[in-house]
Amino acid sequence: MESTQLFTLALGLQAPWSVADIRFEQEAGEIHFDVVCGEPRLPCPVCGRAAQPVHDRKERTWQHLHFFQYRAYLHAKVPRVACGACGKTSQVTVPWARPGSGFSLLFEALVVALARHLPVRQVGKLLGVNEARLWRPLKAIVDAAREQESFADASHIGVDEKHVGRLGFISVFHDAKDPRVLFTAEGRKAEVFERFEEDLKAHGGAAEHIEAISMDLSKTYQAGARKTFPQAQMCFDPFHLVKLGSAALEQVRRAEVRYEPDLKGLRWATLKRPEKWTFEQFQDMEWLRKSGLETARAWRLKERLRDIVRLARAEHPAEPLFKKWISWARRCRLGPFKKVAATFRDHLPGIVATFVLNRSNAAAESINAAIQVAVVRARGFRTLSHLQTIIYLIAGKLTHLPAHPYIRPVGTPG
Repeated sequence: MESTQLFTLALGLQAPWSVADIRFEQEAGEIHFDVVCGEPRLPCPVCGRAAQPVHDRKERTWQHLHFFQYRAYLHAKVPRVACGACGKTSQVTVPWARPGSGFSLLFEALVVALARHLPVRQVGKLLGVNEARLWRPLKAIVDAAREQESFADASHIGVDEKHVGRLGFISVFHDAKDPRVLFTAEGRKAEVFERFEEDLKAHGGAAEHIEAISMDLSKTYQAGARKTFPQAQMCFDPFHLVKLGSAALEQVRRAEVRYEPDLKGLRWATLKRPEKWTFEQFQDMEWLRKSGLETARAWRLKERLRDIVRLARAEHPAEPLFKKWISWARRCRLGPFKKVAATFRDHLPGIVATFVLNRSNAAAESINAAIQVAVVRARGFRTLSHLQTIIYLIAGKLTHLPAHPYIRPVGTPG
């Protein structure tokens, strides 16, 4: 078998396309394949009319997967067909690349696979391509895959804010039943819910099908949810409830540390779970519990709130547990906890619904962690568009992405 025939098969080409010549440039570390289509007549790319004359041919180049340790390039004079039926002169679509792309389909599939785990900058270094050239095909592929996703089954959603350095805040909407990112938007104002609703409809979902929305106690999120999804039950994430208690505890400790210097080193011990205390922290907390300080009282309130969240999840009625805690916090004579108690009282229906429906933003915290890892690896993102592309790629559970070029499903031909 001639080498041109071998590489025609290796590249997966079929008639009328074939490899006509192979050029090896050792010093440049490159191998070049000249691909030809000698047919004088081809189907019209626009209307499909068969056997239309080739008007001219335009030279194009695509980077392909490496052959051995060498960068590989495909070159072809791509025909333009002059159609007598529709009157248009159009360039045919080559079978190995997307229209307008400078990379082969397999090369782009490798970029997608690597970008799941590496910064795009590092992917570019590995493949010998400038980072800026990779973002365009990566975004196009992710966007095309996302367009095919269906949100028709989305009924319980969650939304959380994420701060991403100089890009500021973004809002991340996710499916609470099938944890995956549905939509991201710049900012954390009420209007992000309207943008999410538009995107939801574009993917086969419906606003009236949303039964519950899990979020923190943000007033802007609540306003957006009430306006856009009025029938949905708002649920307030247990993690954020405990976080409010921890923040109130820290306010009390900071105010009291001016009079009790020994409290200065107790910050982390008061915020940690008791089972995670070191021996020294255990001794410090024993002193605090016997001290009669306001910080000791604040710590007991915070720990009781944590216990309530755990008990309510174990099917204990949430409403009486929270009502007792609210009553205690309102009488505790600690300003920060009185404010938390007032907040809980005003949001009690949503807090109770959280436990009745067993909703939380646990999926959001996992997604946020994955986003944070990507941000740290990339040392930040230059544009919001780039960040959104990576979020959908790593956390969108997209099912229409190209397959990894080096991993074949079991049973497929080699």
